[in-house]
Amino acid sequence: MTSRVREQGKLITAQLLAGAGTASGYAVGGLLAEEITGKTSMAGLAQMSVILGAGLIAYPLAMLAGRSGRRTALTLGFGVGTLGAVVVLIGVAFQLLPVFILGMMMCGSSTASGLQARYAAVDLADPAAAGRAMSLVVWATTVGSVLGPNFTDPGAHLGKALGMNGLAGPYLISMAAFALATLFASTLSRSITAGTEQPPKDSDLDAEPTVTSDVNEAATSATDHRPSPAPTGTASPPAQMRLGQALRFALARPVPLFAMITIITGQMMMTNVMVMTPVHMDHQEFSLGAIGIVVSIHIAGMYALSPVFGWMADRWGAGIVIAGGAIIFAATITLGVIDALAPTSSLVLLSAALSLLGVGWSMFLIGGSALLTASVPAHAKVPLQGASDSAMNLGGALMAAMAGTVLEAGGFLWINLMATFVLLITLAFAIRAVPLMTWPGRRRSTLAEAAVEEPSSPSN
Repeated sequence: MTSRVREQGKLITAQLLAGAGTASGYAVGGLLAEEITGKTSMAGLAQMSVILGAGLIAYPLAMLAGRSGRRTALTLGFGVGTLGAVVVLIGVAFQLLPVFILGMMMCGSSTASGLQARYAAVDLADPAAAGRAMSLVVWATTVGSVLGPNFTDPGAHLGKALGMNGLAGPYLISMAAFALATLFASTLSRSITAGTEQPPKDSDLDAEPTVTSDVNEAATSATDHRPSPAPTGTASPPAQMRLGQALRFALARPVPLFAMITIITGQMMMTNVMVMTPVHMDHQEFSLGAIGIVVSIHIAGMYALSPVFGWMADRWGAGIVIAGGAIIFAATITLGVIDALAPTSSLVLLSAALSLLGVGWSMFLIGGSALLTASVPAHAKVPLQGASDSAMNLGGALMAAMAGTVLEAGGFLWINLMATFVLLITLAFAIRAVPLMTWPGRRRSTLAEAAVEEPSSPSN
């Protein structure tokens, strides 16, 4: 087994464990919030807190990865999640809502670290296989998400055996899973440096030096507007961009801007529809078993096909994956509208809609992440990766907060119309980006050139 494969295996294992830890407590988080507050309307507060916490910590973790390497950032991120599970247990034990919410937000750190792990896989991989490397880490969440709910009942029994609130017991499982993810992340090589143009060699991974990369001359000239000096051999890479500088860089270039918008809007559409579908089904008097089936099908759609989409991104380009995702989202919304307008809801229709919703999210996440990584120079990657992950989680939290009001005002139809509006925003940003992107049959250097070319003046 090569060093690179071994490091990728650690990333996948850490992500699997983190996914299991998150899923273990997912089913009881809302019940705990309801129990502590005594209000059913507060049940959604738990998951919103997790999403919000992930959004708040994603950017700081990315910047830490840029300064100290992926190992440090991932270890800290999963470690904060471990402490978060402990804080949740304390909040439940003393029935303190602020402590419980703080713990849930800290658990969101594991979600943020899991998202960052996909970029760590790209840093390890050959550029030609970046999409596949990323998708395997995303796919590992499937296994964790399937295993996690199976620990909920044993966790409840364990909690009762220890004299705890039975509903809090699953967070003992979460704590253990996050701790193991922290352990695996801590064994990663220091050579996995965030945002490098070239992956570390196997010998570098074994020796654990600090990796430096060659200067990307074209990218340097794009940011400082000076002629690139003649290559003189290996040199230190340009300084990592600050957040404001990186955002200005992306805003001035349609391709990386579109990549970030894709990541963000995919999460917003998925969260909006996914959070309210179980409530809509409950209003339609579906059983809990039927709701559970639809949610399971949705989770399978989110992760099961991610390796296929990674292969597609490597083979045909990220644009093809994103275009496919847009079509899938349109089909999802269409099915949701049909169900909303029908006299009675259909389990088959909702299952198909939620399955496609997960597939669309996966295609937007992998396609958008691959496009972002390929369309910016090394010293802009980390801040933009962190900013997009923060924005996607904060956008998801916003949609989750708004969705209940929207459902109450206009029913499931308005939920789908809300997703339609977000999809139209995505397509609007695609108009300028599509002509600059690499498509099958088009020379592969086009995207790299578009990433560093001077932005057009407003008059153009």
